[in-house]
Amino acid sequence: MSLSNELILGKLQSQFICGTKDIANEPYCGVSGRHEPSGKAIRTTNGAGPHNLQLFMMAPDGTVLHCLPGFWAPSDLAREMDFGLQMHQLWKDPSLSVAQKKQVFQRAQLAHQHAHPPEMVTRSNMQGFDQKFEAKNRLYQSDTVKNPNMAIQALQTNDNKLLKQAFKTTDQIVHERMASRPFVPYSQFDVAVFSDYGRQKYEKHEDDRDMLGRLPPKPGKQMRNKGVATYGRLRGNNRV
Repeated sequence: MSLSNELILGKLQSQFICGTKDIANEPYCGVSGRHEPSGKAIRTTNGAGPHNLQLFMMAPDGTVLHCLPGFWAPSDLAREMDFGLQMHQLWKDPSLSVAQKKQVFQRAQLAHQHAHPPEMVTRSNMQGFDQKFEAKNRLYQSDTVKNPNMAIQALQTNDNKLLKQAFKTTDQIVHERMASRPFVPYSQFDVAVFSDYGRQKYEKHEDDRDMLGRLPPKPGKQMRNKGVATYGRLRGNNRV
C-alpha cells in the first residue's frame, strides 16, 4: 500500500510523471495467488515479490535512473525516490561526459546503500522462502548469498536466523545490481535478470492471514503467542 501513502503520493504528483506496463505475459513475471482490490494488505519486507512488480524511475528520454523490485515500505521508498531524483540531476549535468556520469552513478549507488539507516536494512531482509530457494537451487551462482558455507549449515540445522545472516539484504542487492547498470536505456534494461531472486511462483494465502501476517491454526490446534491462546480471541484491535 506504499503508493497510496500521503508522502509518496505527494512526491509522485509533484516530481514524477507516472505510467504503468502490464507484465502479466512476460516470461519473468511471478505467479502468486490472485488478490482483489478489496483484499487484505499484510506486512512484508522490502524487495518482496520482485518478479511481480518493478518500480522504475526514468529520465524523460527513457534512461533508467533507479529501479526497485517488489514492495518497499513508504519511508524507504521515499528515500529511494529522492535518490532517483539525484541521479536525474547527475544525468542532466552538462559539465560531465557520459563516461564520467556513469562512474559517478556507480559510486553513488554503492555509497547510498551503505548510508541506509539500520531500520531500513532490517526491513530489507529477504523472505525466508526466497532465501531457501536461492540456497537450494543456486547457492554458488546467486549474487544474493553472502556466505555460502553459512547457508549450507543453516539448511542442515534448519536455522532460519543463521540463514538470514548468510544472505545480503535486498537493499544491498538492488544497489549492487544498479551499480552494474549505469544509465541504461529502458529498452535495453534486462528486467528479467535484474529482478530475479527467490521463487517465481508461490502462494502465501494473504487473504487468510491476520494483520500481523499469521495464518490461523489448523482445526484442533491452539496458537500460543504473547498470552493469546486461540486465534479466535483477537484479530488486530477488534474482538471477535
